Amino acid sequence: MNLIRKSLDKIKKPFGKGQKLEKFAPAINAFDTFLFVPNHTTKKGAHIRDAIDLKRTMVTVIIALLPALLYGIYNTGYQYLIQTGSPFTFLEAFIHGSWKIVPMIVVSYVVGLSIEFGFAVYRGHEVNEGYLVTGLLIPMIMPIDIPLWMVGLSTAFAVLVAKEAFGGTGMNILNPALTARAFAFFAYPTYMSGNKVWVSEATNIDAISGETILGTLAAGGKVNYSAMEMFQGSIPGSIAETSTLWVAVGALILILTGIGSWRIIVGGILGASFMGFLFNLWAANELMSFSWINHLIVGGFAFGIVFMATDPVSAAQTNQGKWIYGVLVGIFCIMIRVFNPAYPEGVMLAILLMNVFAPTIDHYVINGNIKKRRKRWETSVNQLKTI
Repeated sequence: MNLIRKSLDKIKKPFGKGQKLEKFAPAINAFDTFLFVPNHTTKKGAHIRDAIDLKRTMVTVIIALLPALLYGIYNTGYQYLIQTGSPFTFLEAFIHGSWKIVPMIVVSYVVGLSIEFGFAVYRGHEVNEGYLVTGLLIPMIMPIDIPLWMVGLSTAFAVLVAKEAFGGTGMNILNPALTARAFAFFAYPTYMSGNKVWVSEATNIDAISGETILGTLAAGGKVNYSAMEMFQGSIPGSIAETSTLWVAVGALILILTGIGSWRIIVGGILGASFMGFLFNLWAANELMSFSWINHLIVGGFAFGIVFMATDPVSAAQTNQGKWIYGVLVGIFCIMIRVFNPAYPEGVMLAILLMNVFAPTIDHYVINGNIKKRRKRWETSVNQLKTI
């Protein structure tokens, strides 16, 4: 590591203060902070000293994402190869999935980080590690056969409009990854919905249907998958959203490390369960009749509530607000699924909607606490006056 440290210091010399390449220092410093802990600390304001920093936070989230990502790579190959009817191995499925997914991840990182580096140089600030997670989330929530140029364009829109327009990392009000998916959905709906986009279609095979479970229910069809298949994730869907099992492993990592808010996750589950149970009582169509338990394990609900609703920037910040925020995300997710047959997956819109209202929730929670404290203080003062 000492050799790497010395080599990096030598490379950085032309980018130092007063040197001819000083303007591009944020770009080269990004590689330094990626490899090593920064050797400077905050000098102004009140700050909590802790062992955790932004880089450790982002790395922890990436580790939590890996189980769902690795299974998503395998499931992509699995959904492709079962169309052929020929036997195949786990490795063959994984290789095919990697061939489809790795280029999407590369495009996401190249486009997103290029824009981040450009803004860092233009504004003269350091490159933050926040995009390490966003760059992985974007391809994970996309259909498998979406063209790479659409991934790049959606990424550019998300970074520019949902992040940099608000001031960069820590200032955005919308989750950038979900903004990328929303842009792709509304700009290129034929590539983001239907029964063909969720499974990589094998050549020379006709009439293959890769429709999702929610899409089948929205069309009035019956589900042919068992609860275990739905929980495990061996079903069509976005790349890394199908397996609730591996999403739960990631949720456990986030909760145990204190990175993800368990209040938002539990609140989301409670809200979705409550709304799903109410619709089960009504049971006017297939989506309403679909078991409330199954609503929790299909579609993008589990992935969204664990990895995107808990975004520490765009989610509610107060403890009470997190409960309210999570419950409402769950409620709106199921409501959108049931009442919008053209778009049965509602978690994206539910989270983006609550991103907008998160500051309002925190505002009223804080004001409510202030009023309670003022009332207690006034009560104490009146009691002292009577003594």
